[in-house]
Amino acid sequence: MKYALCAAALLSVCAPAFADEDQDRALRAVAEGRILPLREILNRAEAACPGQLIEAELEGDAGTLVYEIRLLTGDGRVMKLLYDARSGELLKSREIHR
Repeated sequence: MKYALCAAALLSVCAPAFADEDQDRALRAVAEGRILPLREILNRAEAACPGQLIEAELEGDAGTLVYEIRLLTGDGRVMKLLYDARSGELLKSREIHR
């Protein structure tokens, strides 16, 4: 539930044209089986690094798509996790220093 609220909040601040285009691209890729749904990636991110979702983005071109997830941990760290959108494999994680 908290992810849905965060995602809705994130979409509300994005420029509508870009948000629509990105959302359509992501929905097509999920429907075609080219990438995993964001919900599955968020579940993996929460298991790997429990915390509150700050931001979730789908990045890259049609050949290589990556989910970039930013989380705020319970101890106040901001973590950036990169997941292969097709396999769900965690590619990289690091703390973002402010």
